[in-house]
Amino acid sequence: MIPRQLTERASALLQKYPIITITGPRQSGKTTLAKLLRPNYRYVSLESLTEREFARQDPKGFLETYQDGVILDEVQYVPELFSQLQVVTDERQRIGEYILTGSQNFLLMEQITQSLAGRVAVFNLLPLSWSELANTPYAPTSWESYMVGGSYPRKLVQDIDAVGFYDSYLQTYVERDVRQVKNILNLGLFQRFIYLLAGRIGQLFNQQSLAVELGVDNKTVNAWLTVLETSFIAYRLQPYYQNFSKRIVKTPKVYFYDTGLAAYLLGIRSEADLAVHFARGSLFENLVINELTKNWLNQGKRPAFYFWSDQSSHEVDLVIDRGVKLTAIEIKSGKTIQPDFFKGLQYFGKLASSPDAFLIYGGNDVQHRTGVNILTINALSKLN
Repeated sequence: MIPRQLTERASALLQKYPIITITGPRQSGKTTLAKLLRPNYRYVSLESLTEREFARQDPKGFLETYQDGVILDEVQYVPELFSQLQVVTDERQRIGEYILTGSQNFLLMEQITQSLAGRVAVFNLLPLSWSELANTPYAPTSWESYMVGGSYPRKLVQDIDAVGFYDSYLQTYVERDVRQVKNILNLGLFQRFIYLLAGRIGQLFNQQSLAVELGVDNKTVNAWLTVLETSFIAYRLQPYYQNFSKRIVKTPKVYFYDTGLAAYLLGIRSEADLAVHFARGSLFENLVINELTKNWLNQGKRPAFYFWSDQSSHEVDLVIDRGVKLTAIEIKSGKTIQPDFFKGLQYFGKLASSPDAFLIYGGNDVQHRTGVNILTINALSKLN
């Protein structure tokens, strides 16, 4: 078993709240983590039709049957449970009574906000991070192999080839999970949308372009991306435009939660394919943003991550809003540092009152240059 960095924080808050919730993509290790946190708790999967119907028809009886130490897996299947969970946790006043897991983020969070606010600590568990894999038998040999292979625990531990794993993952996701979130009649067209979106990693989310290519309207494209966000397949990185000129880009960019899936969708099957692929730089950008996101979430922190771009093509790949000060990050897949790597950081630095500036690149040397710290994929913890 690969230790998860979220364990310590989740365990601590399980001793302070009646409920903790672990959300994340399907197969990211949520159930394993829940059982690791409390091996003696009863485990109930709401993917079981029998348990699901019991919980739907008689939520009160269900929670009387399963109490005082229970893991409820994939709880988003039964929204009827949440209001009853509010009642029983208020009545019993037991700390750490329930661990909930779910792979449909927006559906789950909507129920938590409505019924369990103040009673639950919420964690996001993404696939394994580079730092979690370090010093294990599954540690990647290079960022290229890590990018193409992805970081889902089962794939790594069982040594499943990328094509077989992601083909099954995508088919299961489209045929089962998508139907839970939205009644999409043409699943084939939706699947084509996922492939087209992968070709736009790191680009501005152009609804009109996708709508024309798919033969649907803009609202449909936006709704479909929301479905992918809900189930932790893709996400939007919002632009940072506070206190700046109106000529700032205000359209979000699109990224995938797992670069292995994105590489599969792009037809990348090996490091050799990646070396000559047009999306190599965008995938590295996606990889770095994902790793920083994982590092923050594993500490129980909510990432305030953005990008910055103006209409004159000045750009910074990632901006972290730390409240008091900004951190500006440029991300380049090149293995040799070039002078033009710093242009965006230098321009942004004049606008943003000297933010902390970092360059993350595909090489091996950590350096400090005037005004800029240069990091590699191995040194991202310096940005925590």
